[in-house]
Amino acid sequence: MPLLNKTTSAASRATPPALVRLRVALTVFFALDGFIFAGWVVRIPAIKEQTGASASDLGLALLGVSAGAVITMTLTGRLCRRFGSHPVTVACGVLMPLSIALPPLTHSALSLGLVLLVFGAAYGGINVAMNSAAVDLVAAMRRPIMPSFHAAFSLGGMVGAGLGGLIAGSLSPTRHLLGLTVIGLIVTAVAGRALLRLDPPAPPSDAHREDSAPRRLDSRTRGLVIVFGLIALCTAFGEGALADWGALHLEQDLNAHPGLAAAGYSCFALAMTIGRLSGTTLLERLGQTPILVAGGTLAAAGMLLGALAPSVWLALLGFAITGLGLANIFPVAVERAGALAGPSGVATASTLGYGGMLLGPPAIGFMADWFTLPTALTSVAVLAGLAALIGYTTRR
Repeated sequence: MPLLNKTTSAASRATPPALVRLRVALTVFFALDGFIFAGWVVRIPAIKEQTGASASDLGLALLGVSAGAVITMTLTGRLCRRFGSHPVTVACGVLMPLSIALPPLTHSALSLGLVLLVFGAAYGGINVAMNSAAVDLVAAMRRPIMPSFHAAFSLGGMVGAGLGGLIAGSLSPTRHLLGLTVIGLIVTAVAGRALLRLDPPAPPSDAHREDSAPRRLDSRTRGLVIVFGLIALCTAFGEGALADWGALHLEQDLNAHPGLAAAGYSCFALAMTIGRLSGTTLLERLGQTPILVAGGTLAAAGMLLGALAPSVWLALLGFAITGLGLANIFPVAVERAGALAGPSGVATASTLGYGGMLLGPPAIGFMADWFTLPTALTSVAVLAGLAALIGYTTRR
């Protein structure tokens, strides 16, 4: 069966209560991840002003997130194999909210980059760990539920960005991000306790299909994992770019009010949430190749509108279209890599994917200095189109 063929449904089968509880606990961690990350990105303009950084200086500082995440992603795959994905998820769930309180305490681009290195390490670690746990659950439930977890991430991002937009004018970044620390630690204490009590699910006893069990790490398997990682990279680049530069584009280039500018990421996150909530149904009915090709094409068109629109409202529409297009591409790519090679596949695809998400903002910063920010944002459309092309050419 082709790797990108339709995914069968087992909806008619009763789901064991333990798997339901595990799904809920993992969903909470995905939502927390998006909530904290969005809370940080909507305060980037204020942190930029506080540190006096130029666009390129801010891009270099944001590289700290990228470096920390990429380094720990590779390590986290090994930690998950040794200690299990559940304990590693909880440990990173403690570190991430603690580290988010550090950026407002900095007053230079250099110090900002150093504390973002810590935040990036926690962010990268929790994403590999919880995606590895989710891949095991997908295999056990035998349904393409991976988009639902990433829908929780997007929903958390939408809430975090919306809350940040509401309080941006009345609450300092220090108090805002410290509040996120408190919320994150409380949520981790509750959801982490539940997650640690649940063992990772065993693969289904009748998982005899070639695409249901991880393959041996031969050269062909590694190549396929890298292909899925490249698809994830092309689309995650756009998510990172919009998260870190979307608000600045609306405020700087289209003269939007700071609160309305912060709503740009909320529109993007809401559209991704809607797309991902319907992802399981779409994958069961259409298959993975149409999702990859149509999604990448739609995202490319939406980002061209978002970057080049002459008004705020058209740009917001473009952001929403981009979110719908990108919604299910990343979850599909990571799930397939995990099905092929287990935690190692998740780590490899996540390193490439989240590497694109985290390397995108610095790249946009440099291109904005060389050209303009709207021109730099069109690179998101180019990579989304490339993801669609890769998805189509690797359909078999």
